[in-house]
This record gives sequence, structure tokens and C-alpha cells, in this order.
Amino acid sequence: MDYYSSKIRTLIEELSRLPGIGAKSATRMAFHLINQPQETADRLADAIRDARAGVRLCRTCCTVTDGEECPICASTARDRSTIMVVENPRDLAAYEKTGRYNGLYHVLHGAISPALGIGPSDIKLKELMMRLQDEQVKEVIIATNSTLEGETTAAYLSKLIRPLGILTSRIANGIPVGGDLESIDEVTLLRALEGRRAL
Repeated sequence: MDYYSSKIRTLIEELSRLPGIGAKSATRMAFHLINQPQETADRLADAIRDARAGVRLCRTCCTVTDGEECPICASTARDRSTIMVVENPRDLAAYEKTGRYNGLYHVLHGAISPALGIGPSDIKLKELMMRLQDEQVKEVIIATNSTLEGETTAAYLSKLIRPLGILTSRIANGIPVGGDLESIDEVTLLRALEGRRAL
């Protein structure tokens, strides 16, 4: 038996398609939206529509932006000799929040995954290699995730970049702050050991 009308049910179904939103959260969100003033619902609908229609990829680094070039690539204050390669725009944002990296980025929009049928041509590798031909880059920092796909992508990138004579580095992986050694997996412990530095 249906408890809700078809319009409410449709709204709940669409909200539950969002990542991390289950049926209960979608139901709560749907009723919250329904109980808002019409102007609030209209602003949300307009924001979604405008973002979907107006957001594109930066012509330089391939992150999402609403202009031809993102603010990072357009900035004259950034160090243009270093490019950090990340899997998605959320990873870029995470590094920017640290406030400690002043170079440029390149967003791959994925990682190589033969199991999922994602090869090198399915991510933004060609665009990166074109940048490395044109720009005076001295170092590429590979900051893909510590997953099988991320490691595969990092190894593939390293092989592509090495012949260009550009220093290629990989972000260190290790034990998170506040983590107990006994609950950390073996791969993370090994990386932490290998990435050790003198004090």
C-alpha cells in the first residue's frame, strides 16, 4: 500500500538516487522541501538547473568551473612548475583546504580500472600529457587514491611521464592522526614504514 502520492513518491525516488542518500534520508529531505516556502524550492531548483547547464571543465586542468578557466589556473600567484594529479574535483578541494599547496592541478575524472572497463583513454590523461609538452613543469605529484585503481593509475602515469625528464613523485600514505596501530591494515602500515623520515 502506498502511503504517499505519486508526486511525493517520485521526489523521494529521485532524492534517493543521490550518493549517500538512502530511503529514510530521501523521505526526510522530500518532506523538508515540501514544507519550505515556494521561493526556497524555486531557488534550489534554479541552482540545480543553472549548475547543470553552466558548469563545464576547465580548459587547462579539467576541474569543474563555470568559466573557460578555473580560478586556480587563472591565478598568477600559483607555482606553475608543479602539477598535482588528482582523480576528481573533490580531491582538488581537499588539498586546497589545507592551504599548503600552491601549485597547479590536473583532474583525471576517474582512475584506470580494467575490471570496470575504464582504460587510459577514458580519463583525462591525454590532456595532462599535452600540458606537460607545453608548460615548463618540473614536478608532477601523483595524488591518486590508495586503491587498486589509484595505484594502477599512478604506475601508468609514472611510466608515461618518466621519459619526459620531469620529476614524478607520489603522495605519502600512512597512519591517520588518532589511528590505533592495531586497527590499521597491513598495506597502510607498510606504506607508513616505507615513507618514514628522519626526525
